[in-house]
Amino acid sequence: MTKKHTTIYLVQGAVIAALYAVLTILQNVLIPGSASMAVQFRVSEVLTVLALFTPAAVPGLFVGCIIANISSIAALGPYDMIFGSLASLFAALLMYALRNLRIKEIPFLAALMPALMNGIFVGFEIEFFFVEGGFHFGDFLFQGALVALGELAVVFVLGIPFAKIIEKTNLKTLLQP
Repeated sequence: MTKKHTTIYLVQGAVIAALYAVLTILQNVLIPGSASMAVQFRVSEVLTVLALFTPAAVPGLFVGCIIANISSIAALGPYDMIFGSLASLFAALLMYALRNLRIKEIPFLAALMPALMNGIFVGFEIEFFFVEGGFHFGDFLFQGALVALGELAVVFVLGIPFAKIIEKTNLKTLLQP
């Protein structure tokens, strides 16, 4: 990787991290809990589709999620900073890996990854750390499904159209490594 490509990669990752963090924090300020509860519609998750276009989105989304989750640490403790951020990391890695698998030119499988990873990681987090009475697998599945539902809504309602706009405009060239 040349110095120019390294610089572009770092700048892209930093911008994605900053956008993710600011959008999440702003949403939680304007509509408390809407970006940090079990059933959430975290608008910043629309940025996950950037992993379809640039590998810089992987660390960018991870760091952005850490920063955003630090801002809500008083309510959720350090758990969401760890589990939610790891979910974002694995989702972005899988999205980037699956970016070229398409059904009718739509990256359905890649778009499912944020819902799947957040459903597993955050569903576990909620059931294990926040629900009294011990861990119950059925309740974990329920919590995970609630988290995944919010993710699916954001990625499919906002993210896929956003990705299509990127593909049809010159924005795609700005995101290429």
